[in-house]
Amino acid sequence: MIVGMTGASRQRQRQLPCLPAAVGLACALMLFGGSLFAGEQRSVDAQALYNTHCAECHGGDRLGGTGPALLPENLGRLDREDAHAVIGEGLPATQMPGFGHVLDDDQVDALVEFIYTPLDDTPEWRLADMNATWVSHVEDSEGLSGKPQFDADPENIFLVVETGDHHVTVLDGDRFEPIHRFKSRHALHGGPKYSADGRYVFLASRDGWISRYDLYNLRTTHEIRAGINTRNLALSGDGRYVLVGNYLPHTLVVLDAHDLTAVERIPVVDEAGENSSRVSAVYQAAPRGSFIVALRDAPEVWELFHDPDTTPETAGSVEGVDGDADFAVRRIPLQDPMDDFFFTPDYRRLLGAARDAGRSVVLDLDTGEEVATVPIAGMPHLASGITWEYQGRQVMATPHLREAAVSVVDVETWEVIREIETKGPGFFLRSHENSPYAWVDVFFGPNRDLMHVIDKQSLEIVETLQPEAGKTAAHVEFTRDGSHALVSIWEMDGALVVYDAETLEEVERLPMRRPSGKYNVSNKIYRSPGTSH
Repeated sequence: MIVGMTGASRQRQRQLPCLPAAVGLACALMLFGGSLFAGEQRSVDAQALYNTHCAECHGGDRLGGTGPALLPENLGRLDREDAHAVIGEGLPATQMPGFGHVLDDDQVDALVEFIYTPLDDTPEWRLADMNATWVSHVEDSEGLSGKPQFDADPENIFLVVETGDHHVTVLDGDRFEPIHRFKSRHALHGGPKYSADGRYVFLASRDGWISRYDLYNLRTTHEIRAGINTRNLALSGDGRYVLVGNYLPHTLVVLDAHDLTAVERIPVVDEAGENSSRVSAVYQAAPRGSFIVALRDAPEVWELFHDPDTTPETAGSVEGVDGDADFAVRRIPLQDPMDDFFFTPDYRRLLGAARDAGRSVVLDLDTGEEVATVPIAGMPHLASGITWEYQGRQVMATPHLREAAVSVVDVETWEVIREIETKGPGFFLRSHENSPYAWVDVFFGPNRDLMHVIDKQSLEIVETLQPEAGKTAAHVEFTRDGSHALVSIWEMDGALVVYDAETLEEVERLPMRRPSGKYNVSNKIYRSPGTSH
């Protein structure tokens, strides 16, 4: 029972629409603050409430941290009534808990008012601001080695992000031994992106810091703060540029991949020029010579061309950005905003989740047309989708953030072949081309300590593992050859659990501080169909 919640409030919560996970997390954390908006004539110190409950995740200045910024600019798709409900009960399929057991209605109302109050001065974070933060950790004269300075296969290295104490472990994927461990920026978010040769890796933190790390020499080379609240980054297929997508300000930022100097700042505004939008994700589309950009608050997909010679003559408007032909933006109009994508291997088509609309659609990137609707409910986590051959045809599979199921879809007909029932909603689905199995976690709900193993031909769960009772098991990643699967125990006193991918027996356990994800160099640079890219 929610303390202090009226019957009307509880009814309002039951009618709360399905909201994007990232919005839910941001809203929830923001809701921890307070304000002077109260039904009773009593004063509530909203700032004190915010400092106590929200500042650790969303920043004392509300500009974001592990959680998104809590400002009117970032809350366009959440009205005050729904925000009240989110604070009270939290949001399913997010890390946002409910606070109705510790906050009464007046306190929640105060927090809502607080987070919807604009700051006196919201940073615009222009190119000059970015370049003022730029730092080089190496001198040109240092002459860093062009060969790995360790005895391990450089393409079977894992980067393990340990969010518990903000470190990254460089792990030998053959011996399962740490090679090096270094301190990262606060709250890394999104998967690291590797250069084509596997030497460099680019990391993004929630508070906008972008880092370039030299895996061969085991050191950070350059850093810059490209935003106030950053979603993720992508590296261009030719290795020349890094594109950063921001929640705050509403911008895309192009960086030179060689030294991370800021090249271009692109405001994200709809075609009418009336509404700006957060960037929910940026993706590399190497076969197209472009980036694909997901907008959270506008019914458009953007294709950003980093080389004018690769710009196709396609449908949709193409415009120059600030007169620079190297970064032309093609706008593709949609019926609804889509903030989660799955791409076919040729990057011709994408399956996008229109979460607020409760539907998933297929977009042909060549024509700019929506060509199919896929009956996938339950808020699919399409960014975690994987592919494999099934009965002579290509299929994709995705877990759901709200439903206890994995959907398997034919990517030619876009028909749902099978709904595989699981023990709860999942976050990550992974496999490898050399493995007969796909692994999916049960990240949300009471069975979060379980890991399902699915036979990719029978489409049945053949084993359910429990790496450690009562502790969240998540995010599988395979070794370069697919012989072993690594599972995170997502806790402060967590671990990396290594399984034999054929026998499903545990072979190694490495203690770690909340290892949120691990990323194999080979699987990423060669675009294994069993993992995200």
